[in-house]
Amino acid sequence: MPVLVIALLGAECTGKSTLCRALAQALPGLWVPEALRDFVSRHGRPPRSHEQPTLLAEQIAREEAAIARAAAQGLGWVLADSAPMATALYSEQLFADPGLTPAALRHHQRYALTLVTGLEVPWEPDGAQRDGPQARADFDARLRCTLVRAQIPHHRLAGPPGPRLDQGLRLARACAEDYNRVSR
Repeated sequence: MPVLVIALLGAECTGKSTLCRALAQALPGLWVPEALRDFVSRHGRPPRSHEQPTLLAEQIAREEAAIARAAAQGLGWVLADSAPMATALYSEQLFADPGLTPAALRHHQRYALTLVTGLEVPWEPDGAQRDGPQARADFDARLRCTLVRAQIPHHRLAGPPGPRLDQGLRLARACAEDYNRVSR
């Protein structure tokens, strides 16, 4: 069976990383940490407009490396903590630059499943990476609208962490069953 990749998208401070780690452990699979978080840790600031394409490329490279590692380890899953789509949409929101969106949409076709975290998790400041509750709500609306317009199937995970994990596991297992049924 090939490695199936799940994109976990959502606005800032919605529990993506926690959920990705938990899903990777439960399935089992590999978790691809968000390149943006590492960028902010290294530089002590959010990326500037001209740095967005490099950040998008790094997220893709991380996914490719994780897919290769998962295949070598016999794991069937890679969980992408965010995806290039998030970088593209933040470029639109923060810099009024839609230039990365077409490439991010093309890349998104590779995912077997797209999960979107809801806004139920309380917003908390996190240094240079967090923009605030209103920016979070704006991004959530932009993300949902983009997914619908691009006709990208996705599932919204709502509620506290336990039910989100259970729902994510059910959806991932159903995705694997569908894949196996179609590929026979």
